[in-house]
Amino acid sequence: MSQIDDLPPLRDVLKRYELTARKSLGQNFLLDLNLTARIARAAEPLNDATIVEIGPGPGGLTRALLALGARRVIAVERDERVLPALEEISRRYPGRLQIVHEDAMAFDPRPLLSGERARIVANLPYNIATPLLTGWLGTEPWPPWFDMMVLMFQREVAERIVARENDDAYGRLAVLSNWRAETKILFDISPAAFVPPPKVTSSVVRLIPRDHPEPCDRRALEQVTAAAFGQRRKMLRQSLKSLGTDHAALVQAAGIDPTRRAETVPVTGFVAMARKFAELKSAHEWR
Repeated sequence: MSQIDDLPPLRDVLKRYELTARKSLGQNFLLDLNLTARIARAAEPLNDATIVEIGPGPGGLTRALLALGARRVIAVERDERVLPALEEISRRYPGRLQIVHEDAMAFDPRPLLSGERARIVANLPYNIATPLLTGWLGTEPWPPWFDMMVLMFQREVAERIVARENDDAYGRLAVLSNWRAETKILFDISPAAFVPPPKVTSSVVRLIPRDHPEPCDRRALEQVTAAAFGQRRKMLRQSLKSLGTDHAALVQAAGIDPTRRAETVPVTGFVAMARKFAELKSAHEWR
């Protein structure tokens, strides 16, 4: 018997359904139910919560979420091979697991939520983890349909998410993440915990959306950060020229020395430049 429920151990599930992780799907199965329970607890309180899980695989995290009290789990899985294993979990927790056989990159859960806010908890497939996150952070309107994200990434990506100015990992992803959410790395997971073991350490990150981030047009922020970090070793007065607008006005609006480099500018500085960029762009369009 496993430690969280009376379903078979995950290694037995893999053997029964002849499941092997596919590199093309970014799969690395996490079989330690103590670790999946730790990830699930990071998303507490789970009682009455609706969870959206991406890439459940054989269902280790799914089982933990349900065993620890999640009212409902919407499991989005592209790989049809694991669906029978998930159906087994569904029978153990009747009415609480909804299996969606779709590509997560094209999936919008909002029609299934009936207006309620959900929570995203997932051991994300490595090959789509960053685009999934940026898509969620780019949700409009804001505040979004989720009230928390507890997600597993490669450690390098996790560091890029939580980085602050002057950190080596600070870049566009950090600006977007910390503009719209409070971010924190909770703990690491060794490669040895996975089948097959990846070549890198994984980290679990919690992101809590800010209900009222500093006012800013998201697309303008994306354009400004793309320009600034696209030539990150250059001074802002040079890197921002690619925006085709009055770059001096941008840094002036943010109260920033134009000789600074992008990695030294805090999120508030980028937001101020983005607001000014949107203003200049709008004025130009109305000429």
